[in-house]
Parts: sequence; C-alpha cells; structure tokens
Amino acid sequence: MREHYERLRMRAVWSWQGLKHIWNTEGSLHQWMWANIASAVLAFVLPLSAGERGMLLMGGVMVLAFECLNTAIERVVDDVSEERRALAKQAKDSGSAAVAVAGAAVGLAWICVLGGLVF
Repeated sequence: MREHYERLRMRAVWSWQGLKHIWNTEGSLHQWMWANIASAVLAFVLPLSAGERGMLLMGGVMVLAFECLNTAIERVVDDVSEERRALAKQAKDSGSAAVAVAGAAVGLAWICVLGGLVF
C-alpha cells in the first residue's frame, strides 16, 4: 500500500513540475488561463444548467491539457535537434493545431449555449 501511495505522490510531484515549467516558459498558457477565467466567470454568472456549465469548464481545462501536450511535443522535437527539418515543423504545427481545434471547440460550445439562451 505504501508503494502505491509513493507512486501517486510522485506522479503529483512530476505533474506539478511539468505545469510549473509550462507556466514559466509558455506565454500561450497564460493567455489560455485568462480565457478560462473569463469563461468560468461567465459560466457561473449566466443562467446555465449544470451540464452546460460543466461542459464549458471541462472544455477550457482540455485546452490547457492540449497546450501541455503541445509543449511536450516542442520539447522532444527540440531535444532531438534544433536544426530546421520539415518533419519537426510538421510535428510542432500539428501540436499547435490541436490546441487551436480544442479552443475552437470551446468557442463553438459557447455559441451553442448562448444561442440557447437567446432563442
């Protein structure tokens, strides 16, 4: 049991270290965090159902998760070589696209939720 607790504790430590690294090195995480704060405030101020609120909050958290994965891709690509290579660019661009698609999904969810309030 102690071994399982130690593994869980170490996963939390490593995750926190990764999040700190991304916070300290990636300005885009700050931008998404501010967008999430604004989104969360609106989600709690507007008369939304618990499901709508949960969907919007979860979407914002997922964008942050994609940003973390994008940073991981960038770090691995740069660790292999900082030389400009077509496949390296494609990998980095694909990670960036994943973040953008997740952000667009949250935007679409907001459009649907706001449309439901108006119509």
